[in-house]
Amino acid sequence: MSDLVRRRPTLVVVSGPPGAGKTTLAHRLARRIGCPAICRDEIKEGMVHAAGDFIAAPSDALTLRTLPTFFQVLELLLTAGVTTVAEAAFQDRLWRPHLRPLAGLADIRIVHCQLAAEIAWDRIRQRQNENPTRRAHADASLVEQQVHAVGHDSFDRVRLDVPQLEVDTSDGYRPGLDEIVEFVQLGSGPTVAFP
Repeated sequence: MSDLVRRRPTLVVVSGPPGAGKTTLAHRLARRIGCPAICRDEIKEGMVHAAGDFIAAPSDALTLRTLPTFFQVLELLLTAGVTTVAEAAFQDRLWRPHLRPLAGLADIRIVHCQLAAEIAWDRIRQRQNENPTRRAHADASLVEQQVHAVGHDSFDRVRLDVPQLEVDTSDGYRPGLDEIVEFVQLGSGPTVAFP
C-alpha cells in the first residue's frame, strides 16, 4: 500500500474595492477549481435572518460579528485540508493580520480585482436596486459618487509576499478565467513583494 503525499490546501483570496465583481469571480473560480467560496457579505446576509429589525450601518453589530466568523470558517476549512476561495472587500489592515496565521495552514494566492471607480459605482447602485439581500449592508451610505470615487481610488490592497494577480473586471476578466485558474493552481504569474 502506498502512502498518499499530503499537500497543503490553497487559500485563494479575492479582494478589491466594493463593486469590483469579487463575489461573482469567487463563485466562478470555486466552481472551476472544485472548492467552496466563502464570501464575507453572504455570511452577513445569512446573519440578518436571525437579527429581527436590522438596519445596516457602517460598523454595525452584525458587521463586527461577521469579521471573526469569516476568518474562523476559513481556519476550520483549511485545517481540514479544504482548498477554499475567500472573498471580501477588506483592505490590507484587515486582511493581512488575519491571513498571516492562515499561511501556516495553506498556500495563499491573492487575486486583486480592479476597475474604474465609475463602473464600480454603477454596479453598486444597480445591486442596491435589484438585490433585496443587500439590506444587510451599508451600501446606502454610499450616497455621493465623488465620495465613493475617493474611497475606491485609495483602496489599500492586500500586502503579503505571496503570489498575486491583478484582474481587470471592467468587462469580463483580463486575464481570462482560464488564466486565473492556472495562476491559482500553479501560483505562477506576477508576484508583488511587500514588506
